[in-house]
Amino acid sequence: VQLQASGGGLVQAGGSLNLSCTASGRTFSGYNTGWFRQAPGKEREFVAAIRWTSNTYYADSVKGRFTISRDNVKNTVYLRMSSLKPEDTAVYYCGAGKTVLSGTYFPTSYNYWGQGTQVTVSS
Repeated sequence: VQLQASGGGLVQAGGSLNLSCTASGRTFSGYNTGWFRQAPGKEREFVAAIRWTSNTYYADSVKGRFTISRDNVKNTVYLRMSSLKPEDTAVYYCGAGKTVLSGTYFPTSYNYWGQGTQVTVSS
């Protein structure tokens, strides 16, 4: 599975961005997909995930502001981000894998990664 992330950019605090991650090479309808982010000098951290069951999971820091969804026909997972804050600034990565539920929150559980897309939120 190859993943291609897009949609990052520069936005002012309070603004919105929509990220997309499209898979090729194999359908990922049976995979769990997640978004993680990594700020300079920090470890990659969990943002949101949507499992093959369509159940969704969010980091506390983004609950109520971010929405993850997926379109299995288009082989694409989306992350709609609103009410953005400067602390949301990071490179955002999409991942896919056949993770167990307990592995949803950990990047090591995902087998495939996109190249990352930069999100910068100015104050």
